Amino acid sequence: MKIRYVRLYADAEGESHFEEVEAELAAVDFAPPAPPLNISTFLPATHAAFFGAPSQWSGDWHPASARNLFVVISGEWEVEASDGFVRRFPPNCVLLVEDTTGKGHKSRVISDAESLAILVQIKS
Repeated sequence: MKIRYVRLYADAEGESHFEEVEAELAAVDFAPPAPPLNISTFLPATHAAFFGAPSQWSGDWHPASARNLFVVISGEWEVEASDGFVRRFPPNCVLLVEDTTGKGHKSRVISDAESLAILVQIKS
């Protein structure tokens, strides 16, 4: 089994770019005696929080505050990398935000409803 998500990162010149990532999930005896579950490699996390924004919220150019795994629960986001590419993230989409240096990215809620997400800060 595989998981696909999007990574947003900064290159050596500080420009941010999107990258498609695919990770393999392996069957693991995670919670015996329950049957094995498919799990990816663990990412070392420091904090986790729910993340909410009102409809039409908008943030101008900014680098990420930390390496953040951003999972949209409700609402829809639009994120623009500094290289000009724009991606939309509706519910159930996962974005690994790693552009902690350089120009960063723009982001905004494009749904008519507020957005709720889960934010997990990943150790650098």
